Amino acid sequence: MTTTRQMTCDDLLRFNNVNLDQYTETYHQGFYLQYLAQWPEYFAVNDSPDGRMMGYVMGKVEGKHKNWHGHVSAVTVAPEARRLGLAGRLMTYLENVSDDIHHGYFVDLYVRISNDVAVTMYRKLGYIIYRQIIGYYSGKEVREKRRERKKRKKKKIIENETLIFFFFYSHSHSHSHVLLLLFLLLFALFFRMLLI
Repeated sequence: MTTTRQMTCDDLLRFNNVNLDQYTETYHQGFYLQYLAQWPEYFAVNDSPDGRMMGYVMGKVEGKHKNWHGHVSAVTVAPEARRLGLAGRLMTYLENVSDDIHHGYFVDLYVRISNDVAVTMYRKLGYIIYRQIIGYYSGKEVREKRRERKKRKKKKIIENETLIFFFFYSHSHSHSHVLLLLFLLLFALFFRMLLI
């Protein structure tokens, strides 16, 4: 049985057993301290009954207006504590902070495509692929995944872009229509960027 609590600065000296993993991104101490100072509510630790750190999650809140959301910067569990549901509990903790404290519209994260275990876990937790990014982690390809939050559900995350492209492809009969629709598409994307 583990307990979940907020992370403290002292925990940064105790998490080596958790970070020793090819998929866990380890940052410099200043990065952790800056995040911990700005968003302490987004940091949680799972401790074993004997006090060893078994896992942690760290994140932040970012964006503007309808893009206001929680972001998972890292969630990782020590090798000896995997497959016990600890990562899912840590994710729930971070999602609840996003909902209850910051009223975010969604939670997002980046995951390496090659990390099959994490990809499967995020799928089970309800995350969907939002976009794919090449070269994010040391030249590795990642996917940005998002999960809408229950309290502030909006239309499906990708629906607007899908409808625009469907309209563009299904109604472009002549050259002038293509140019007009391309202009409208660019205008819509530009306007959307102003709102974000």
